Amino acid sequence: ANAFKTQVWIAISVYIIEIIAKKKFGLKQSLYEMLQILSINIFEKKPIYQLFEPTIQQNFKELNSNQLSIFT
Repeated sequence: ANAFKTQVWIAISVYIIEIIAKKKFGLKQSLYEMLQILSINIFEKKPIYQLFEPTIQQNFKELNSNQLSIFT
């Protein structure tokens, strides 16, 4: 029961922090998109506002363009 309550409070806290960041930095992404970007870049040592700049939001295939393509 305690683990469940802890998870609920963490989820609420993350949601509130995300709303505050969205408002403070004037981000246009949806809350879902913000969570996806944050989950991918969780260990990046960059300011939050830099994570949401258009240059960071590239297609995953573009980021790994140096990979060899099997199907061309």
